[in-house]
Amino acid sequence: MQKAMTIAYEVGENLYLNITNHCPCACTFCIRTMSDGAYGSDPLWLEHEPSLEEIRTALDAFDVAKYKEVVFCGFGEPTERLEVMRETARYLKARGVKCIRLNTNGLSDLIHGRSTAADLEGVVDVVSISLNAGTEEAYLDVTRPKFGAEAFPAMQRFAEDCKAYVPQVMLTVVDVLEPSELAAAKRLAEQLGIRLRIRKFDNAATRR
Repeated sequence: MQKAMTIAYEVGENLYLNITNHCPCACTFCIRTMSDGAYGSDPLWLEHEPSLEEIRTALDAFDVAKYKEVVFCGFGEPTERLEVMRETARYLKARGVKCIRLNTNGLSDLIHGRSTAADLEGVVDVVSISLNAGTEEAYLDVTRPKFGAEAFPAMQRFAEDCKAYVPQVMLTVVDVLEPSELAAAKRLAEQLGIRLRIRKFDNAATRR
């Protein structure tokens, strides 16, 4: 019998949701190129895009209200399925989840061809946007988005727009950046008026 898809998986005090494998980027550091799971999870490759009903069924196996956060973050960009994500978030709120976080590359507007930050109002509490680099040249080299040069400014616009609709917005980079690039990322975050979180690169994410 074929093993069930991994839609929900635990990481510490949080529950992570893997609702799509689609992504408009091909980041050089993407965990998908290093492992088939994350933080000891079962494989996160999906045999098909799970329906809203399948996602709810997966969530019903957990006491979702006990987690510090429920996080949309798996082997794809969650905003690729923006409406499914919104409906799932509403379901989680109805089940007592207090904090819902979206981990995103910030390219939702380009994916959908419109401004999308307002879609997060009332359903997402924290938006964490992968800045990845402080300059456009480095961002494009590392992230390799299919949208090309449109991606870097679109990501920044999305981040700024989110401030009007989401209680907490942050940009993230990994601490392996060159010092000059890290300094550029800090300057950009200050210009946008958004907190920058410097994440520690952790190979444990790829361990099974």
